[in-house]
Amino acid sequence: MWLVDADVLASSRFAISPLIETIDVLGVLATADPQPWERAWLARHHPAFRVRFSADPFSTSLISTALAGSWMPDFIGRPPRAADASFDTELSRLRATPADTARADLAVAIGGPLPAALDIPDPAGAVADLLAWVWHHTLHRDWPRRRRRYQADIVSRTAAISQRGWAAAISGLSPKVRWLGDGRLRINHQDRPPRDLRGAELIFIPSSVRDGRTAWDLPASYALVYPAAGLLAEPGAYAAPAALQRLLGPTRAGILRRLDQPASTTHLVALTGLALGTVGTHLRILLDACLVERRRSGATVLYYRTARRPTPRRNNALRCPTAGAAKNAPHPPEDGRAESPR
Repeated sequence: MWLVDADVLASSRFAISPLIETIDVLGVLATADPQPWERAWLARHHPAFRVRFSADPFSTSLISTALAGSWMPDFIGRPPRAADASFDTELSRLRATPADTARADLAVAIGGPLPAALDIPDPAGAVADLLAWVWHHTLHRDWPRRRRRYQADIVSRTAAISQRGWAAAISGLSPKVRWLGDGRLRINHQDRPPRDLRGAELIFIPSSVRDGRTAWDLPASYALVYPAAGLLAEPGAYAAPAALQRLLGPTRAGILRRLDQPASTTHLVALTGLALGTVGTHLRILLDACLVERRRSGATVLYYRTARRPTPRRNNALRCPTAGAAKNAPHPPEDGRAESPR
């Protein structure tokens, strides 16, 4: 359990970490236990990983001992210092860990003396080499897609905080995480003494991790690594049917395909990687064609696919279905928020 006061919550932030993602990807490669959306990715990369893994006694011992339990060595999974740090920046920080610190953290994770394969002059450097291999051989090309999904997840979570408050938003991060009230944040089901986070920084990091975990850089920084909500489908999962692409164009059809769930303009920008103005233009055309509807949720305008058929008028114009309070809303502004009345 973590003890979190109002000041810690007010100053908390979301961050995206390519190093945290690489660590989680290493776990999938090591266990060969993918989530459904990871199966094709694992089939592509697991044979090369097996070759790299079997040829390195340090990596073999690290994965089978220090990374196999419920406690990750502190120096490996530290939260990023910047909100959007690069992989190289994070890896350089890990590589600079003093040897004595790295050995002590590994011993704590193992729960005993280090085996000979881990008791080497530069364990942090060896860990960094392994993670660099995983990044460059299995993750680097897919990172832009994953990063966009994590950005979209952050947009969605921040909107939930503004609409429903921290308690509801935090409790939705992972089945193990729950806001208990009175400044108490349950982070897992383990029976350990509470940690007082007053005066420290709290960071939330979306990832492909299956169940969520914690990370820290004592005493200043604590992080909850949580599974991003349903956003990491295979790259073709949102491809529109060919006929729809011919009718609307591939970009506009792809946006329409994603609007099976309500999304703001900002959310769509994060999901697609398109510019704000481009998304706004496509939404305006889809609205005029009665293919999407919109509604306000607080200060945000949400767009979603039309469920009802438009009604033709005598002048051949379409009468689009309306969505309550949003029917008189202006065309979508570029930031996805409702415009203020002038």
